[in-house]
Amino acid sequence: MGRLEGRVAIVTGGSSGIGRAIARRFAAEGARVSVADITEAAKERGPPTVELIRSAGGEAVYARTDVALWADVDRLVTGTVDRWGRLDVMVNNAAVYTSRPLLDEDKAGWNHVLSVNLTGYFFGCKRAVQQMLTQPEHEGVRGRLINVTSQHGMVAAPSDVAYGVSKAGGVYLTRQIAADYGRHGIVCNAVAPGKIVTGKPGAAMDPAALAYSRARTPLPRLGEPDDVAAAALFLASDEARFMTGVNLMVDGGWMAA
Repeated sequence: MGRLEGRVAIVTGGSSGIGRAIARRFAAEGARVSVADITEAAKERGPPTVELIRSAGGEAVYARTDVALWADVDRLVTGTVDRWGRLDVMVNNAAVYTSRPLLDEDKAGWNHVLSVNLTGYFFGCKRAVQQMLTQPEHEGVRGRLINVTSQHGMVAAPSDVAYGVSKAGGVYLTRQIAADYGRHGIVCNAVAPGKIVTGKPGAAMDPAALAYSRARTPLPRLGEPDDVAAAALFLASDEARFMTGVNLMVDGGWMAA
């Protein structure tokens, strides 16, 4: 049996990058997975996540979801529970960025990043907790939340003020939920990636940015999506039985240096 055998999970931003790796890893460990994203197409190209999971013998569905909209998140959780009967793990991973510093950022960019990243955390956590509180406990746990934050919620995000603020807010929200709902059987943790090379195009693949990250990371390589997926799997499993409110760094030692 897999470590998540019989569990039901939602992964937002599951079509690409880190979310794609988490969804596939959860399914490989026996979970039934709702892959939630604004689009089914992978930014790094290749078959859709659900197709990869099913071809490997797993069970998954795609749910088009804008995490900045409560109605979408409500429909996502309701649909997942209608299909599989419960929700065991909610992974809030969907995120956007503008790569603009304070004086270059505008209200529209700020609002977009905060609505997807921070409000998306809030909606995902709130709707999941609403559902989980209706479920019976299993070894004292009704459900687990995992927020994908960032090292840039702990240190400055170079030239990306809105992104850094949103991720710092996610770290705080994780601790608040853990403190408020632990007695009710809700476990809430975060996983904070360092520099992860996903293959998605954009500013994150700029050669200068990659060179800086390699120089800054103590381990002799940059991270891969599977590195974060492995940490998320641990937090989703019964092995993390006495951990809540944790922001687990997966950064190759970046924050230690």
